[in-house]
Amino acid sequence: MLISLVVPCYNEEQALPILYEALTKVRAEVTDKDFEFIFVNDGSRDKTSAVMKDLASQDKDVKYLIFSRNFGKEAAMYAGLEKAKGDYIAILDADMQDPPSLIPQMIRDLDSGEWDIVAARRVTRKGEPKIRSFFARRFYRLINGMCDVEIADGARDFRLMRRPVVDAILSVSERQRFSKGIFAWVGFRTKWVEHENVERSAGETKWSFWSLFRYAIDGIVSFTTAPLRMSIYLGIGFACLGFAYLLYYVIRAIILQIYNTVPGYPSLLSFILFIGGLILMCLGIIGEYIGKIYIESKRRPIYIASEESEDKD
Repeated sequence: MLISLVVPCYNEEQALPILYEALTKVRAEVTDKDFEFIFVNDGSRDKTSAVMKDLASQDKDVKYLIFSRNFGKEAAMYAGLEKAKGDYIAILDADMQDPPSLIPQMIRDLDSGEWDIVAARRVTRKGEPKIRSFFARRFYRLINGMCDVEIADGARDFRLMRRPVVDAILSVSERQRFSKGIFAWVGFRTKWVEHENVERSAGETKWSFWSLFRYAIDGIVSFTTAPLRMSIYLGIGFACLGFAYLLYYVIRAIILQIYNTVPGYPSLLSFILFIGGLILMCLGIIGEYIGKIYIESKRRPIYIASEESEDKD
Protein backbone atom coordinates (compact mmCIF):
# COMPACT_ATOMS: atom_id res chain seq x y z
CA MET A 1 0.00 0.00 0.00
CA LEU A 2 1.26 3.44 -0.95
CA ILE A 3 0.78 6.54 1.22
CA SER A 4 1.19 9.98 -0.37
CA LEU A 5 2.07 12.95 1.83
CA VAL A 6 1.30 16.26 0.08
CA VAL A 7 3.10 19.36 1.37
CA PRO A 8 2.27 22.84 -0.05
CA CYS A 9 5.29 25.12 0.34
CA TYR A 10 5.76 28.87 0.09
CA ASN A 11 9.13 30.27 1.20
CA GLU A 12 9.85 27.23 3.39
CA GLU A 13 13.59 26.94 2.75
CA GLN A 14 14.35 26.67 6.48
CA ALA A 15 11.41 24.50 7.47
CA LEU A 16 11.62 21.83 4.74
CA PRO A 17 14.71 19.98 6.05
CA ILE A 18 13.12 19.81 9.51
CA LEU A 19 9.87 18.49 8.09
CA TYR A 20 11.67 15.97 5.87
CA GLU A 21 13.52 14.56 8.88
CA ALA A 22 10.19 14.16 10.73
CA LEU A 23 8.61 12.45 7.72
CA THR A 24 11.48 9.98 7.41
CA LYS A 25 10.88 9.03 11.07
CA VAL A 26 7.24 8.34 10.21
CA ARG A 27 8.35 6.22 7.25
CA ALA A 28 10.71 4.25 9.48
CA GLU A 29 7.95 3.69 12.05
CA VAL A 30 5.32 2.51 9.55
CA THR A 31 7.27 -0.35 7.99
CA ASP A 32 4.34 -2.12 6.30
CA LYS A 33 3.54 0.80 3.95
CA ASP A 34 5.35 2.54 1.10
CA PHE A 35 5.57 6.34 1.06
CA GLU A 36 5.92 9.20 -1.38
CA PHE A 37 6.56 12.78 -0.28
CA ILE A 38 5.13 15.35 -2.68
CA PHE A 39 6.37 18.91 -2.18
CA VAL A 40 4.54 21.63 -4.13
CA ASN A 41 6.43 24.91 -4.48
CA ASP A 42 3.84 27.66 -4.71
CA GLY A 43 6.03 30.31 -6.35
CA SER A 44 8.50 30.68 -3.48
CA ARG A 45 11.03 33.51 -3.65
CA ASP A 46 13.70 31.83 -1.56
CA LYS A 47 15.62 28.59 -2.16
CA THR A 48 12.69 26.26 -1.53
CA SER A 49 12.99 24.79 -5.04
CA ALA A 50 16.67 24.03 -4.54
CA VAL A 51 15.95 22.28 -1.24
CA MET A 52 13.23 20.18 -2.89
CA LYS A 53 15.51 19.15 -5.75
CA ASP A 54 18.30 18.28 -3.33
CA LEU A 55 15.98 16.07 -1.28
CA ALA A 56 14.66 14.41 -4.45
CA SER A 57 18.20 13.62 -5.60
CA GLN A 58 18.91 11.87 -2.29
CA ASP A 59 15.57 10.09 -1.77
CA LYS A 60 13.58 8.31 -4.49
CA ASP A 61 10.40 8.75 -2.48
CA VAL A 62 10.60 12.55 -2.77
CA LYS A 63 8.74 14.21 -5.64
CA TYR A 64 8.20 17.87 -6.34
CA LEU A 65 6.10 20.24 -8.39
CA ILE A 66 7.12 23.85 -9.00
CA PHE A 67 4.56 26.50 -9.96
CA SER A 68 5.31 29.20 -12.51
CA ARG A 69 4.20 31.77 -9.93
CA ASN A 70 2.33 32.02 -6.65
CA PHE A 71 -1.16 30.60 -7.18
CA GLY A 72 -2.02 30.19 -3.50
CA LYS A 73 -2.19 27.34 -1.03
CA GLU A 74 -5.54 26.10 -2.36
CA ALA A 75 -4.04 25.56 -5.82
CA ALA A 76 -0.97 23.90 -4.29
CA MET A 77 -3.11 21.42 -2.37
CA TYR A 78 -5.14 20.62 -5.48
CA ALA A 79 -1.98 20.08 -7.54
CA GLY A 80 -0.51 17.80 -4.89
CA LEU A 81 -3.67 15.71 -4.73
CA GLU A 82 -3.64 15.41 -8.53
CA LYS A 83 -0.04 14.19 -8.51
CA ALA A 84 -0.52 11.78 -5.59
CA LYS A 85 -0.77 8.09 -6.48
CA GLY A 86 -1.30 6.69 -2.99
CA ASP A 87 -4.13 4.58 -1.60
CA TYR A 88 -4.04 6.93 1.39
CA ILE A 89 -3.26 10.61 0.84
CA ALA A 90 -2.46 13.21 3.48
CA ILE A 91 -2.12 16.99 3.31
CA LEU A 92 0.10 18.77 5.83
CA ASP A 93 1.85 22.11 6.16
CA ALA A 94 5.62 22.45 5.86
CA ASP A 95 6.00 24.48 9.07
CA MET A 96 5.43 21.50 11.43
CA GLN A 97 2.23 23.05 12.82
CA ASP A 98 0.59 19.90 11.51
CA PRO A 99 2.44 17.33 13.67
CA PRO A 100 3.77 14.47 11.50
CA SER A 101 3.84 12.36 14.67
CA LEU A 102 0.04 11.99 14.33
CA ILE A 103 0.32 10.24 10.96
CA PRO A 104 0.97 6.67 12.25
CA GLN A 105 -2.17 6.81 14.40
CA MET A 106 -4.12 8.25 11.46
CA ILE A 107 -2.98 5.32 9.33
CA ARG A 108 -4.10 2.83 11.98
CA ASP A 109 -7.50 4.55 12.16
CA LEU A 110 -8.00 4.22 8.39
CA ASP A 111 -6.75 0.63 8.45
CA SER A 112 -9.56 -0.18 10.89
CA GLY A 113 -12.04 0.33 8.03
CA GLU A 114 -14.33 2.42 10.21
CA TRP A 115 -13.33 5.79 8.74
CA ASP A 116 -12.71 7.35 5.33
CA ILE A 117 -10.99 10.50 6.62
CA VAL A 118 -8.93 11.15 9.73
CA ALA A 119 -8.61 14.91 10.15
CA ALA A 120 -6.76 17.08 12.64
CA ARG A 121 -8.59 19.67 14.71
CA ARG A 122 -6.80 22.27 16.81
CA VAL A 123 -8.45 22.58 20.23
CA THR A 124 -6.31 25.44 21.55
CA ARG A 125 -4.90 28.58 19.96
CA LYS A 126 -2.17 29.10 22.51
CA GLY A 127 0.59 31.29 21.10
CA GLU A 128 -1.67 32.83 18.46
CA PRO A 129 -2.54 36.56 18.66
CA LYS A 130 -5.78 37.01 20.60
CA ILE A 131 -7.41 39.18 17.97
CA ARG A 132 -6.75 36.54 15.32
CA SER A 133 -8.19 33.81 17.56
CA PHE A 134 -11.28 35.93 18.25
CA PHE A 135 -12.03 36.58 14.59
CA ALA A 136 -11.26 32.96 13.64
CA ARG A 137 -13.94 31.71 16.04
CA ARG A 138 -16.40 34.33 14.77
CA PHE A 139 -15.66 33.23 11.20
CA TYR A 140 -16.54 29.61 11.89
CA ARG A 141 -19.79 30.65 13.56
CA LEU A 142 -20.63 32.95 10.67
CA ILE A 143 -19.91 30.52 7.84
CA ASN A 144 -21.64 27.62 9.61
CA GLY A 145 -24.71 29.83 9.92
CA MET A 146 -24.65 30.48 6.18
CA CYS A 147 -23.67 27.07 4.76
CA ASP A 148 -25.59 23.84 4.46
CA VAL A 149 -22.58 21.86 5.70
CA GLU A 150 -20.77 22.22 9.01
CA ILE A 151 -17.10 23.22 9.14
CA ALA A 152 -15.57 22.28 12.49
CA ASP A 153 -14.05 25.11 14.50
CA GLY A 154 -10.28 24.65 14.52
CA ALA A 155 -10.35 22.25 11.57
CA ARG A 156 -7.02 22.01 9.77
CA ASP A 157 -6.24 21.06 6.20
CA PHE A 158 -4.12 18.31 7.79
CA ARG A 159 -5.95 15.04 7.13
CA LEU A 160 -5.38 11.51 5.84
CA MET A 161 -7.91 10.36 3.23
CA ARG A 162 -8.73 7.26 1.27
CA ARG A 163 -8.40 7.36 -2.52
CA PRO A 164 -12.19 7.63 -3.18
CA VAL A 165 -12.32 10.72 -0.98
CA VAL A 166 -9.48 12.38 -2.90
CA ASP A 167 -11.11 11.47 -6.22
CA ALA A 168 -14.30 13.15 -5.00
CA ILE A 169 -12.37 16.29 -3.99
CA LEU A 170 -10.61 16.44 -7.35
CA SER A 171 -13.94 16.12 -9.13
CA VAL A 172 -14.90 19.45 -7.55
CA SER A 173 -12.77 21.37 -10.03
CA GLU A 174 -14.02 24.88 -9.33
CA ARG A 175 -11.48 27.71 -9.65
CA GLN A 176 -12.43 29.67 -6.52
CA ARG A 177 -11.55 26.96 -4.02
CA PHE A 178 -12.21 26.83 -0.29
CA SER A 179 -10.90 23.42 0.69
CA LYS A 180 -12.29 23.34 4.23
CA GLY A 181 -15.74 23.77 2.74
CA ILE A 182 -15.07 21.22 -0.01
CA PHE A 183 -13.84 18.66 2.54
CA ALA A 184 -17.10 19.09 4.44
CA TRP A 185 -19.23 19.10 1.28
CA VAL A 186 -17.98 15.77 -0.12
CA GLY A 187 -18.91 14.11 3.15
CA PHE A 188 -17.60 10.60 4.03
CA ARG A 189 -17.01 9.19 7.50
CA THR A 190 -14.63 11.49 9.36
CA LYS A 191 -12.76 11.00 12.60
CA TRP A 192 -11.35 14.10 14.29
CA VAL A 193 -7.97 13.96 15.97
CA GLU A 194 -7.56 16.80 18.45
CA HIS A 195 -4.23 18.43 19.18
CA GLU A 196 -2.92 21.62 20.74
CA ASN A 197 -1.53 24.52 18.75
CA VAL A 198 2.09 24.01 17.65
CA GLU A 199 4.54 26.82 16.94
CA ARG A 200 6.32 27.01 13.59
CA SER A 201 9.54 25.05 13.40
CA ALA A 202 11.34 27.76 11.42
CA GLY A 203 10.72 30.90 9.39
CA GLU A 204 7.79 33.28 9.67
CA THR A 205 4.09 32.79 9.05
CA LYS A 206 2.88 33.78 5.59
CA TRP A 207 -0.57 34.58 6.92
CA SER A 208 -1.05 38.11 8.21
CA PHE A 209 -4.32 39.18 9.80
CA TRP A 210 -5.46 40.85 6.58
CA SER A 211 -4.51 37.90 4.37
CA LEU A 212 -6.54 35.63 6.66
CA PHE A 213 -9.39 38.13 6.52
CA ARG A 214 -9.33 38.09 2.71
CA TYR A 215 -9.18 34.29 2.77
CA ALA A 216 -12.25 34.24 5.03
CA ILE A 217 -14.12 36.54 2.67
CA ASP A 218 -13.12 34.35 -0.30
CA GLY A 219 -14.35 31.29 1.57
CA ILE A 220 -17.72 32.85 2.33
CA VAL A 221 -18.21 34.24 -1.17
CA SER A 222 -17.05 31.10 -2.99
CA PHE A 223 -18.92 28.61 -0.83
CA THR A 224 -22.21 30.33 -0.09
CA THR A 225 -24.50 32.80 -1.81
CA ALA A 226 -25.73 34.17 1.52
CA PRO A 227 -24.05 37.60 1.02
CA LEU A 228 -26.01 38.01 -2.21
CA ARG A 229 -29.19 37.12 -0.38
CA MET A 230 -28.29 39.74 2.21
CA SER A 231 -28.31 42.30 -0.62
CA ILE A 232 -31.85 41.24 -1.39
CA TYR A 233 -32.91 41.58 2.23
CA LEU A 234 -31.15 44.93 2.48
CA GLY A 235 -32.94 46.13 -0.64
CA ILE A 236 -36.30 45.03 0.74
CA GLY A 237 -35.48 46.77 4.01
CA PHE A 238 -34.68 50.07 2.32
CA ALA A 239 -37.79 49.81 0.16
CA CYS A 240 -39.93 49.29 3.26
CA LEU A 241 -38.15 52.15 4.99
CA GLY A 242 -38.87 54.42 2.03
CA PHE A 243 -42.53 53.42 1.97
CA ALA A 244 -42.85 53.94 5.75
CA TYR A 245 -41.20 57.34 5.42
CA LEU A 246 -43.66 58.30 2.66
CA LEU A 247 -46.60 57.07 4.74
CA TYR A 248 -45.39 59.10 7.71
CA TYR A 249 -45.40 62.33 5.74
CA VAL A 250 -48.82 61.57 4.19
CA ILE A 251 -50.29 61.08 7.67
CA ARG A 252 -48.46 64.14 8.92
CA ALA A 253 -49.81 66.31 6.10
CA ILE A 254 -53.40 64.99 5.85
CA ILE A 255 -54.30 64.13 9.44
CA LEU A 256 -52.06 66.35 11.52
CA GLN A 257 -52.12 69.21 9.01
CA ILE A 258 -48.37 69.72 9.42
CA TYR A 259 -46.63 70.77 6.21
CA ASN A 260 -42.92 70.93 5.48
CA THR A 261 -41.45 74.30 4.63
CA VAL A 262 -39.71 72.81 1.59
CA PRO A 263 -42.42 71.47 -0.75
CA GLY A 264 -41.62 68.18 -2.42
CA TYR A 265 -38.67 67.28 -0.21
CA PRO A 266 -40.32 64.44 1.78
CA SER A 267 -41.86 62.77 -1.26
CA LEU A 268 -38.60 63.05 -3.23
CA LEU A 269 -36.55 61.50 -0.42
CA SER A 270 -39.11 58.75 0.04
CA PHE A 271 -39.14 57.82 -3.62
CA ILE A 272 -35.35 57.86 -3.79
CA LEU A 273 -35.17 55.44 -0.85
CA PHE A 274 -37.92 53.28 -2.31
CA ILE A 275 -36.55 53.09 -5.85
CA GLY A 276 -32.96 52.72 -4.56
CA GLY A 277 -34.07 49.78 -2.44
CA LEU A 278 -35.77 48.11 -5.38
CA ILE A 279 -32.67 48.60 -7.54
CA LEU A 280 -30.43 47.09 -4.85
CA MET A 281 -32.82 44.17 -4.49
CA CYS A 282 -32.76 43.54 -8.26
CA LEU A 283 -28.96 43.78 -8.34
CA GLY A 284 -28.83 41.21 -5.56
CA ILE A 285 -31.00 38.82 -7.55
CA ILE A 286 -28.88 39.28 -10.67
CA GLY A 287 -25.70 38.92 -8.63
CA GLU A 288 -27.02 35.60 -7.29
CA TYR A 289 -26.52 34.20 -10.77
CA ILE A 290 -23.56 36.24 -11.98
CA GLY A 291 -21.54 35.47 -8.87
CA LYS A 292 -21.80 31.74 -9.61
CA ILE A 293 -20.86 31.86 -13.27
CA TYR A 294 -18.32 34.70 -13.40
CA ILE A 295 -15.18 32.90 -12.23
CA GLU A 296 -16.07 29.53 -13.69
CA SER A 297 -16.87 30.98 -17.10
CA LYS A 298 -13.23 32.03 -17.54
CA ARG A 299 -12.15 28.38 -17.39
CA ARG A 300 -8.62 29.32 -16.36
CA PRO A 301 -6.41 26.50 -15.01
CA ILE A 302 -6.17 26.26 -11.24
CA TYR A 303 -2.37 26.30 -11.49
CA ILE A 304 0.48 26.24 -14.01
CA ALA A 305 3.55 24.10 -13.30
CA SER A 306 6.90 25.19 -14.67
CA GLU A 307 8.82 22.09 -13.52
CA GLU A 308 8.20 18.77 -11.84
CA SER A 309 10.17 15.71 -10.81
CA GLU A 310 10.25 12.61 -12.96
CA ASP A 311 8.86 9.33 -11.73
CA LYS A 312 11.67 7.03 -10.66
CA ASP A 313 9.69 3.81 -10.64
